[in-house]
Amino acid sequence: MTTVMGICRSFHDRALARFFHCFPCLSDPARRSSWGLKVTLVMLHLIFVGILFVFDGDLIETTKKEPWYTALYLLLLFATLVQYFITSSSSPGYVFDVMRAVNETNVICQKSSMASKQPASSQNGSLNVVIEGSQSGRNFQGSNPSSWTKLVMDMYPPGTSIRSCTCSYCNVEQPPRAKHCHDCDKCVLQFDHHCLWLGSCVGQDNHCKFWWYICEETALCLWTGILYIMYLKANISRAWWKDAIMILLLIALSIVIIFLLLLLLFHSYLVLTNQTTYELVRRRRIPYLRRIPERVYPFSKGICRNLYNFCCVRSSIYSLEPLPSSQELEEKARPYTCLDILACRCC
Repeated sequence: MTTVMGICRSFHDRALARFFHCFPCLSDPARRSSWGLKVTLVMLHLIFVGILFVFDGDLIETTKKEPWYTALYLLLLFATLVQYFITSSSSPGYVFDVMRAVNETNVICQKSSMASKQPASSQNGSLNVVIEGSQSGRNFQGSNPSSWTKLVMDMYPPGTSIRSCTCSYCNVEQPPRAKHCHDCDKCVLQFDHHCLWLGSCVGQDNHCKFWWYICEETALCLWTGILYIMYLKANISRAWWKDAIMILLLIALSIVIIFLLLLLLFHSYLVLTNQTTYELVRRRRIPYLRRIPERVYPFSKGICRNLYNFCCVRSSIYSLEPLPSSQELEEKARPYTCLDILACRCC
């Protein structure tokens, strides 16, 4: 019996080793979990949509008469799944990657400057690190480690200890709004949260993609819920077991819709005020936000510019935002007047 079990275990180990050799991306447990989530999400979408087409004969007849209606619905389904995969596979913007790109470009700039005896351009066409509100108005694409440290420390108020803004896990200097993610084991620029459903962090580089995914998923669930209700209205007493399945799925779908609507509204509010989930929830635990009043949004530049920076700035540009000065905070804390509204101060 022991021999048989040993042979089975040996065969199982060889089969797994051959499988992981053919699919090396699945050899990592974290990647297997991530791919498991992706497969689960696709299957859930196919189940909710597939049962609708299997049970609802009226929908099939509508498709024959008005194919554009079903085509738009399926197009939204396809776009939602594509947006999910794009968001889950995109980088949130890691501090280490930006620092490394900055250092590598600085070496190239220094070599070209020494060769030409003239100031070299800091652009390499791949990454652009913009320091918003910088007095010198420079775009930092290259720097050595000491320059990176100086660059980060210049974003904090004078007298700030370097140890207070150095990550104890990555041992890199964190710009304001960055945080170490224990799930990814990396520091993320403008860290929002670690999304278990995506299997990655939501940060500066993929927050816009995440918002669009939530928007598309909400629209898809609402449309699917309407189709479920239309089916139940027309076929409520024909087959009880079909009705029971559709009602259970509709209840589950209603819970998902409520969650998605609240999540979409919450992240829309964060976008309009230029905040992150971490900053909003842990405001009293973040040292540089503790003394700022609750109603003051320190990084907000007005609704219009917040939307522009969120939606229109290229993903190759990383924006490092320094902490606002006391004068800027006083200006943001000042109540709005009628003249401010006419002058579009909020925008």
